[in-house]
Amino acid sequence: MEDITLTVNGTDHELSVEPRTLLIHALRDEMGYTGPNVGCESSMCGACTVHVDGRAVKACTELAVRAEGSEITTIEDLGEEGDLHPLQKSFQEEHGLQCGYCTPGMVMTAAEFLEEEPDPSREEIREALEGNLCRCTGYQNIVNAVESAAAEMSAAVEPATDGGTVRDDGATADDEAPVEHGGD
Repeated sequence: MEDITLTVNGTDHELSVEPRTLLIHALRDEMGYTGPNVGCESSMCGACTVHVDGRAVKACTELAVRAEGSEITTIEDLGEEGDLHPLQKSFQEEHGLQCGYCTPGMVMTAAEFLEEEPDPSREEIREALEGNLCRCTGYQNIVNAVESAAAEMSAAVEPATDGGTVRDDGATADDEAPVEHGGD
């Protein structure tokens, strides 16, 4: 057993794990984060996708011991009831989910993608999500949901009069809060 500390959604968790314990099992079985799902356990479906240091990672391919010292974000920290992330809202509004099993992985993958590409084409969205499988929806509504969220997120950012960027919460590039970047 190895004693490790994992930082998940801003909270440190001390646990003892076998060196071969996968991050998905540490998250779900040891810490109770059930948002990421166990699907194929071979990196094919993406149901287990979380962010590790801001990067979308399939947690079934990452050893828990290797994630020590990293910032791990699960779907549980992306938004909350009454204050959903634009992706969570758009998946609901655009009917981008049916059974919901793949949804956390789809949303986490799309969140990283939209940080890198805030104004994607439908083809770029499809390419970004090709590592995530859904057996229910046929993907059309998922693509619609990501496209809708991208538009909402881009609209939330407007140019400031001084050439900086103003977010929908009124913060500017000079404020301490991180600034979202819209499509240039």
